[in-house]
Amino acid sequence: MSKRTWWIGICVSVLLILPAAAEEGSRAAEKRARLDAMADEVLSELFAKNAGAKGLYDSAYGYAVFSNIKISLGVTGGGGNGVAVVMGGGRTYMKMGTAGLNFGLGGQKYQVVFLFENARVFGNFVEKGWQADASANAVAGTLGANAGISFSNGLAVYQITDKGLMLQADIAGTKYWKNKKLN
Repeated sequence: MSKRTWWIGICVSVLLILPAAAEEGSRAAEKRARLDAMADEVLSELFAKNAGAKGLYDSAYGYAVFSNIKISLGVTGGGGNGVAVVMGGGRTYMKMGTAGLNFGLGGQKYQVVFLFENARVFGNFVEKGWQADASANAVAGTLGANAGISFSNGLAVYQITDKGLMLQADIAGTKYWKNKKLN
């Protein structure tokens, strides 16, 4: 292979790769915009349904909002995406996954809002992101009864059920982690 052929091959490869990289960057920007819009919408819905949540939000160091889907069939599994935000500061785009054992059946789409009282609790969530859950809930349609009313150990958690039908008691582990493609 001549030197000229080699350089032409390199140039063609670069020209083919650059548009794909630009398109990936554009897709990431679109995903970030969708997550930001989802978070704004969920917060508005939360404040409309729970006046106390607005007071906690106003005093919080930061918050995180996730949109999740959970399936329960003797084994619980689910996943979702979200954004963690320092009030007046930066954003960290994240993913979540949950798995566990349960006595239940059904599927549920829901949003979770975390309000963080201080920088330490927020930082631990973003950097470590693990939460172990033990829960019992009944969800029918859009009626969810889960709502935090104050900070507990620096955290308040609200769950808003979008749609689904689920009756369950489960022990599940949920992991939250940074989305490398969006940060």
